[in-house]
Amino acid sequence: MPRPPRICIPGIPLQIVQRGNDRQDCFRQRGDYLRYLGFLAKSAQKYEARVHAYVLMTNHVHLLMTPGHKDSASKMMQNLGRCYVLAFNRIHERTGTLWEGRFRSYPVATENYLFACYRYIELNPVRAGMVESPEEYPWSSCRTNALGAPNAIVPPSAEWIGLGQYR
Repeated sequence: MPRPPRICIPGIPLQIVQRGNDRQDCFRQRGDYLRYLGFLAKSAQKYEARVHAYVLMTNHVHLLMTPGHKDSASKMMQNLGRCYVLAFNRIHERTGTLWEGRFRSYPVATENYLFACYRYIELNPVRAGMVESPEEYPWSSCRTNALGAPNAIVPPSAEWIGLGQYR
């Protein structure tokens, strides 16, 4: 039975989740996180995907992004996965798959749901009991979105900035 096509509409944000195979760790050391973020930045730019939020947990990843064209999300994730898994396997002297099947993606159709996704993604380490406050977790976009810290992956969002402006 063929896989159903992904819903990917240019300009409509997507929430993306990718889990480690058998819930195993996809990030074992600081360098793994840094490598993944580097590949994410390059892949997003290459395939015209605007990343709004992310969190890298030990055994899965959450992304919130807006595709620039209908293939942006798939091509970005394919390139990111290929580059990261090759590096991860080489460094950790392993072979085989790292991810549990295809990534999952969910269209974000409303502004309210968009902000709920930001919150859900960036609070993930708090819910997992890894930190008390989301800005303490180093592998998320929270410091950028909540505190304005510079980030090569997450450019300032007009919608997010607009929340702080009076009309």
